[in-house]
Amino acid sequence: MHMGTTEIFLIAMTIIFSVPYLIWRLGGTDYYAPLVVVQIIAGILLGPGIMGRAFPEYYSFVFNPQVVQSLNGIAWWAVMIFVMIAGIELDLKKAWEHRRESTITAGLALGTPLVFGCVAALGLLGYAGWVGPQAHAWQFVLGVGMACAVTALPILILLMEKLEILRQPIGQRILRYASLDDIAIWGVLAVILLDWDRVGRQAGFLLVFALATKLFRMMMVRIPERDRWYVSFIWLAVCALAADWAGLHFMVGAFLAGAVMDAEWFDQQKMDLLRANVLMAVMPVFFLSTGLRTNWAVGGSAVFVVALVLLVASVSGKLAGIHLAGKILKWGPGEASVIGWLLQTKALIMIIFVNILLDKQIITSETFTALLLMAIGSTMLTVPMVYPKLQRVAQLIFKTN
Repeated sequence: MHMGTTEIFLIAMTIIFSVPYLIWRLGGTDYYAPLVVVQIIAGILLGPGIMGRAFPEYYSFVFNPQVVQSLNGIAWWAVMIFVMIAGIELDLKKAWEHRRESTITAGLALGTPLVFGCVAALGLLGYAGWVGPQAHAWQFVLGVGMACAVTALPILILLMEKLEILRQPIGQRILRYASLDDIAIWGVLAVILLDWDRVGRQAGFLLVFALATKLFRMMMVRIPERDRWYVSFIWLAVCALAADWAGLHFMVGAFLAGAVMDAEWFDQQKMDLLRANVLMAVMPVFFLSTGLRTNWAVGGSAVFVVALVLLVASVSGKLAGIHLAGKILKWGPGEASVIGWLLQTKALIMIIFVNILLDKQIITSETFTALLLMAIGSTMLTVPMVYPKLQRVAQLIFKTN
């Protein structure tokens, strides 16, 4: 029986939403792997390296080029909205109020794992199959290093809500540190993507963006909130288009679109609801499209070994940096360990980051797969490592500010 593209697309959507949900609900994975992590894992399982090899005819039937193209369109828009929300939620005013503490902690939380990750990436330069065809060595090393340093602010918020510390003093401190690191992450990405052949176009984009931002902000404070939501999506599409035209990638534009907006312009409950609905309704498509890009051609064992090396670099670097910050700032017992493990959360932002590196051919699909596995492992470690530590030091932590 012949099936049209629409019917096959709906089969794919049924698989995308049902498989991870059933694993999460029936398997009771929430403690180790929240639904968002299960969705990422399911994307890998449904990708060419696993399901594509086990059931090649079925895989090519369901995930044919027309269906994949449709899924990619949904995934692009979903992740642009998610990145914009992450930009809106940056609380730089609070970071400025506590600038000494925030700068020291955020700098060490990002800088130390960045160095550890760069050292690991330098080791990969000597082996074939890991460096993308369009990459200079420094771009590859810096890109992999930054992937090891990333903290995923949206997922961090979800995990802290789960641990019931988001509104506690320690939760607000961690948000300040993660917000500063988010700015640095996208700044470094812009440097990596800098195209000297189009540097004039990119400089022009930044100039026009600065002028447009001033006009945009003047307009947003003058219109009612119900209009701000709609206007923000128009602003998102325009910024993403302009950034992509300039060669900086549409995700950089999406982040900038959100970063210049004030969270006070929007009702926080509606913002939380929007983030939750995007995460539930359309982000699973992005996770699947990410899984479709995994590749084990270098060899499954080699990919796992590299993923393990990168995981060790990421975790040890983050914990070392935070413990050093704790000593400098004289934190209480146990605080550095709790903060370090929470800032270790990667998942979404890191996956978005490495998707961009793959799009620009700075890394290969094998490196992408190793980094994706590292992000999953890192995020799955967070709650099991933090929860018992949090119980032991709760009273001390909640009294700090």
